Amino acid sequence: MFIEILGARNFEKLDVGLLCKDVKSAFNLEVAFRKTVIDFGATFDANRIQYNSTQILHLLLNSGKIQNNSKAIILTDLDLFVPILTYVFGEAELNGRTAIASSHRLHNEYYGLPKNEQLLQTRITKEIIHELGHTFGLIHCKDYKCVMHSSTYVEDIDLKEASLCISCKVNF
Repeated sequence: MFIEILGARNFEKLDVGLLCKDVKSAFNLEVAFRKTVIDFGATFDANRIQYNSTQILHLLLNSGKIQNNSKAIILTDLDLFVPILTYVFGEAELNGRTAIASSHRLHNEYYGLPKNEQLLQTRITKEIIHELGHTFGLIHCKDYKCVMHSSTYVEDIDLKEASLCISCKVNF
């Protein structure tokens, strides 16, 4: 078993080596990063001007882009939603093979704040580890410092650590 991080759009400023190292540390599995091209057009909702993350997961699952014996997460910059929420930072199949994480709302500039590439890297890392945790069957944790704690706002992500708490490690 290994983890694939699939860079689908605008990830060039990210330190991919550091990201893979941090994800490997969280799950003790080999991690590979590769660029990919996915046509997200069918997942776009013109009324919301956003992309349906659940539909993207189905696209990925049926794309033939996932290698055998792997968990795969798409890293993109698209603004994502699920029908019952205004937006999501990411989504994953619980106990599944696929997940998605978006940097769209993780940039300081989105909130009118000064650019901070290091903070962006940290937020993306936490979001990727969080969504991959779901693919391994982990649910939201009550410990606000645990990476598996639910994040409604970007500030929630900032409060978390980029690792599983003891309780989540036991369940992993």
